[in-house]
Amino acid sequence: MAKRGSKDKELLSLFERAGQNAAKAAAAVDRLLGVIPDVAELADEVREAEQEGDRITHAILRKLDSAAKPYVDVGDLHTLASAVDDIVDHAEEAADMIGRYGIEAPMIQASELGGVLAESASEVAGALKDLRKGNDLTSRIVELHRLENEGDRISRDGLGALFAGGIDPMVVIRWKDVYESLERAVDACEGVAHALETLTLRRGSA
Repeated sequence: MAKRGSKDKELLSLFERAGQNAAKAAAAVDRLLGVIPDVAELADEVREAEQEGDRITHAILRKLDSAAKPYVDVGDLHTLASAVDDIVDHAEEAADMIGRYGIEAPMIQASELGGVLAESASEVAGALKDLRKGNDLTSRIVELHRLENEGDRISRDGLGALFAGGIDPMVVIRWKDVYESLERAVDACEGVAHALETLTLRRGSA
């Protein structure tokens, strides 16, 4: 990254806040998946996190776009900001669907996928804190890739259980939508890992 001055510290603090907010949203979704159908309060919590995430992302983009001296890696930082925002957007989408579709019973694999999402977003938050502090990100990045693979496996198992269980087709369709949103949220966590890998390589070659 560009040499750090006060503007860089402010920017990295915003990224850290974005990561903390993503972890908060993912943890709420994880809890929500375990209390179906009583999801209204947690769905509101996720919705508030999504709105906060938008505010933080806009603040990051304004700082990037209005800097008197442009950031060398502005494109990579835009990508990173977008990936963190996507985590919260897809988490909120999943929470909203569960409430709006009136899903009445939890599924084991969905709860497991919620756990993977919460763990992945926690790793994202840790990685963005490490980014601000200038720590090595390698172990965080490796773990995010591992969790994405685990999420893919659980999602496949969950979809298989839906289609093999003689469940009402409308229930299958609703849960399929939820699984896809949860998987996209986990994928967005890996998107953060890819963006951080790029930043790390750029920093190392600077």
